[in-house]
Amino acid sequence: MTLAAGLREQVLTWIAADVSEQDKAELTALLADDSPAAAAELASRFAGRLRFGPDGLRGPAAAGPRRMNRATVTTTSAAVAGWLLDRAPGAATAGVVIGRDAARVSAAFAAQAAGVFAGAGIRVRLLAGGQPTPFLSFAVRFFGAAAGVMITAGLGPAADSRYRVYDGDGARLAPPGDADIDAALTMLGPLPDIAIAPSGSPLISAHGDEEARAYLDSVCATAGQAPPSAAWLRFAYTPLHGVAGALALRAFEQGGYPAPDVVASQLQPDPDVPSRPAGDLAEPGALDLAIALARRSSCDLVLATDTDGGRLAVAVPDAAAPGGYRQLTADQLGALLGAFVLGRMAAEPGVVMSQQLVVSTVVCGSLLPKIAAAAGARHVLAPIGSERLVRAADLRPDARFAFGYSEEASYALGGAVPDCDGICAGLAVLRLAAIARSVGESLQDAYDALEAAHGVHLTARLAWPGRAAVDVMSRLRTAGPAELSGQPVIRMTDYTGGSWELPSADMISYELPGARVVVGPADGEPEITAYLEVVEQVSGRSLATARQAAHSRLERLRLAVADLLG
Repeated sequence: MTLAAGLREQVLTWIAADVSEQDKAELTALLADDSPAAAAELASRFAGRLRFGPDGLRGPAAAGPRRMNRATVTTTSAAVAGWLLDRAPGAATAGVVIGRDAARVSAAFAAQAAGVFAGAGIRVRLLAGGQPTPFLSFAVRFFGAAAGVMITAGLGPAADSRYRVYDGDGARLAPPGDADIDAALTMLGPLPDIAIAPSGSPLISAHGDEEARAYLDSVCATAGQAPPSAAWLRFAYTPLHGVAGALALRAFEQGGYPAPDVVASQLQPDPDVPSRPAGDLAEPGALDLAIALARRSSCDLVLATDTDGGRLAVAVPDAAAPGGYRQLTADQLGALLGAFVLGRMAAEPGVVMSQQLVVSTVVCGSLLPKIAAAAGARHVLAPIGSERLVRAADLRPDARFAFGYSEEASYALGGAVPDCDGICAGLAVLRLAAIARSVGESLQDAYDALEAAHGVHLTARLAWPGRAAVDVMSRLRTAGPAELSGQPVIRMTDYTGGSWELPSADMISYELPGARVVVGPADGEPEITAYLEVVEQVSGRSLATARQAAHSRLERLRLAVADLLG
């Protein structure tokens, strides 16, 4: 096999220091393989290292420095441990909480991380079994820990793994902490010099049900107890082979809701997610089994949590939709939940609404800001993704985080879980549906009321795989459109350079009369993505007529954007 100069020696050096016999054997077999494919694979695995960013460390699970494995988990944990001890003298006593999901490598990686932290003299609380990500966020606060670590496959491909760090307040690590940890990685000595405590170390302890009971008390209080009308509510639920199922079912019961119809084949955690399409909750077919179950039982709605419990999907009855149920978009559910949270706050004595902060990402629709303004609350934008939703309040000492959502179906309700939580959001949706049912209405009726008051808001996400993102974005910056679908571009905003509240991003937005388009490269994917929104005021028309007009405008805008990017 022909390898690039120095690559063989680099691989052999890594093998000699690796902490995993399985990974050593994997790399040794690749070295012995004379095929061009093996050479390309080695070149890819040793093309630098994984970088620790705002959402931690992420990559395919395999041997080598540019992959997720026990060696990279070891070095990352050592860097985090050093960073914690330098930053907070009491970090060793306060300790870290480590959680994991059901991905195939997560248990081994969590155990490896625990050994490294204990080897550095830091107390470790290891959450027993696979647990939802929001439970880890809660546990950091519950224990008063210095930090938390979550090992999860998240929404990535089945072979991916993610190492995410939470700060002592239970929220995801904020800049510049990620950059500090990445810098600490470059300063580490040889891998064999990193101390690793045995699994029986007195610094490592297992935790589980006591913390789960406290978590359930918290989310039930945040969402509110079920009204009496909940007794007649019928819903279907699936955890999609993830780790949220057991805790979600306990939450539904404790919250006062009847037992749901559960998709039995998707209830138990399974790292291979055999009956779920790859991708996120919005992927076509993700809810097919739950919808089929709901149709047989004439359910009022369908709930689904993703594999690590941080996200939520909801479907409502719709005779015109395939299967008889239509999945709400992230923007629709974000508007419903935002209105729910702000409505509850407005009814509480002593709450100053002008101090309440609601957050959505820069590509989300504009209905939530209007709901916030009508309630007297504040709205701000956050970067794409769910990493900085809760952190938006950090920049505003006079504000209190109340609610936030992202384009990826992540919803965070202000409370004791400072992260996106599909279980807590699910409880809030059930309460909304039960309240609507008590007056002979549905969840769809509740959303209709929001659009009747603030206008029809239709959003869509379009993706074009294989586009050369650099070329497309360069062309748009030098020769952007003066109009789209026959409407003038009122304002073009280039997010390169950032602002005091939004970091620099390779994105451009175009404002049109009653419409908006945001374009940028997809994160980690070789494609261009566009987020579209059309707003149509009801203005004396029926809601159905306004929606028909909005659908026609959105379709014309979709074709115009396709021409622009094609």
